[in-house]
Amino acid sequence: VQLQASGGGSVQAGGSLRLSCAASGVINQIDTMGWYRQAPGKQRELVATITDGGSTNYADSVKGRFTIARDNVRSTVSLQMNSLKAEDTSTYYCYCDGILWGTSVNYWGKGTQVTVSS
Repeated sequence: VQLQASGGGSVQAGGSLRLSCAASGVINQIDTMGWYRQAPGKQRELVATITDGGSTNYADSVKGRFTIARDNVRSTVSLQMNSLKAEDTSTYYCYCDGILWGTSVNYWGKGTQVTVSS
């Protein structure tokens, strides 16, 4: 499975960006899709995830500002980021997990950079 992300860029604090990610390739079932981020010198952290049933989970730092959505037919996940802050500056990674021939698998996309200037 390949995860192709798009939508990163630079924006001023208070602005908005939308990230999108499309999964392609062979997988029997995609369970969770989501976004993580990693800033230089820091550990990768969860931003938001969404299950195939639509249950969402957000980091406390982004609740009320970010919205994750998913299209199960197209195997895509998006992240609408509003009221961006300088501390949201990071490399964002698309993620999915699921089942391939009875085995649990997970995949990561290449990162997309989000830079928020104050």
